[in-house]
Amino acid sequence: MQTLEAAAFAHTESVPALDESSVHVWLLAIEHAPDHRAVAAAAHALLGRLLASYAGLDHPPVIARTGRGKPYAPALAGIDFNLSHARDHALIAIARGQPLGVDLERADRKLEPHDLSHRFFSRREADALDRLHEALRTPAFIRLWTCKEAVLKALGAGISFGLDRIAFDLDPTGRPSAIADAAPEAGTLADWRVWLLEPATGFLGALAWHGAPRHIRAFVAASALTSRFA
Repeated sequence: MQTLEAAAFAHTESVPALDESSVHVWLLAIEHAPDHRAVAAAAHALLGRLLASYAGLDHPPVIARTGRGKPYAPALAGIDFNLSHARDHALIAIARGQPLGVDLERADRKLEPHDLSHRFFSRREADALDRLHEALRTPAFIRLWTCKEAVLKALGAGISFGLDRIAFDLDPTGRPSAIADAAPEAGTLADWRVWLLEPATGFLGALAWHGAPRHIRAFVAASALTSRFA
């Protein structure tokens, strides 16, 4: 599994060129956002500006959704993207000719890893989480959840596909280290690329796609690209 730490995200006020060997990941952070709907609206506004820039358009394209809820731009057949938001942050991933998925979660979520993992994850993953020290269990669960979500979103399937049908190995600290097993519909395991993201303090995420390796470029959207909230 590849990792992309917070320090790798560079601030920028412009949109760099996107080639077919790269994936661009954008972090949006909105201070004093009134609620999650405002963050979602700002994330979609930024997505529209990014897509317009990459496609050479003078206005944002129309965004639609597949029957399973994955967003896409009907007029931009050659550009794939995905987005996720949590609290006052959002992640957007964009590539040319490569379906992909991204997920973002708060690291401080209050949950019961044992109950949830035994309900939604594979038996091997639930058992691996149970073996971890208690202090490691919740962040390990959240990392694993983001990896699964990113893979399912890359497939365009959503959670209805079954979180237990994509299984990861965990290292001794609880970090996902490899995809260990997957349903046949997920394709060849060796072709999956999954990156663990730490885009900002207090947030964990993952980026995934099924295809050839690509170069990851990660950016923090500066004020010139984002909406402002009072």
